[in-house]
Amino acid sequence: MQADFRLLMISAMYENGGNTTHRFLDGHPQLWVYPFESQLGTRLVVDPLTSTFPVKYRWPEFSTEATAEEDYYAIIDEETKVRARTPRVSKFRHSPFDFSDADRLAAFLRRMSSRPRTRGNNVAAFLESTFEAWKDRQGSGREEWHVGYSPVVVVDTEKILADFPRGHVLHVVRNPWSAYADTRKRPVPLSMKNYMLGWILNQHYALYFRSRYPERFHLLRLEDILGNPRQVLGSLCRRLGLEIPESLDYPSWNGNPLEEVYPWGTLRKVSPEVNRATAEELGQAEREEIAALAEGFLERLDYRNFLTRG
Repeated sequence: MQADFRLLMISAMYENGGNTTHRFLDGHPQLWVYPFESQLGTRLVVDPLTSTFPVKYRWPEFSTEATAEEDYYAIIDEETKVRARTPRVSKFRHSPFDFSDADRLAAFLRRMSSRPRTRGNNVAAFLESTFEAWKDRQGSGREEWHVGYSPVVVVDTEKILADFPRGHVLHVVRNPWSAYADTRKRPVPLSMKNYMLGWILNQHYALYFRSRYPERFHLLRLEDILGNPRQVLGSLCRRLGLEIPESLDYPSWNGNPLEEVYPWGTLRKVSPEVNRATAEELGQAEREEIAALAEGFLERLDYRNFLTRG
């Protein structure tokens, strides 16, 4: 099954536009777009990067002795499970979502009963079962690709592409000034140095994997997406053999246009003007420190003159 499964996995550092890009793709008639962040990771993910990035955002690992039901519950998938099981405390509680986690479990077990128990098959069955259990999803009947989004999962690109021979990874990068200015608005934000460590690691892996897997790894700047989403994301769709619909012009939830991406992401109004104004919220000393920390990536990602362009 996993050999034929078409997965487009989106990655981005926090506040870099991953949720925004995810929502721009939401209305595409040939895509099953996951309702929230996929958060496919499990608590069995253990490596040097787990001290920097939460395991819920990583590519999953499963116990060799687990059952299919234990595999299902190992996948963290926090946003979907909270919305399904305790909707009153979900940040998405105002968004209609006719979905039963118990129904998804039953669909998952049914699929895995006839498949080898592999990581790729687990992930494919989990995603397929999500859409089977989502009763009020507005589908076209022409879907071909599944689309997931987990922040920072770019670091696991090799595992994703190995598990899914027909899979692709899309990484989205945003200029570090606007990104850090937005992350400061969180209730408990990361310090500048800790945030920039994550930003640098993400872009390091993205540039590396783009050179290693040029046909299956895609790197897009949020600035370009916001400037012309249908053209930029349409180019990606063309490479995947997909049509370029008008729905790429705007973010949406279950096909319904969104005036702002929040609460899916911290970016509220998605426009080049807001993106630039967000960077200008920083003081001069902060801008200079970020530039120093990001040195080496600004040139390669065409951000060297971002703050001085008219």
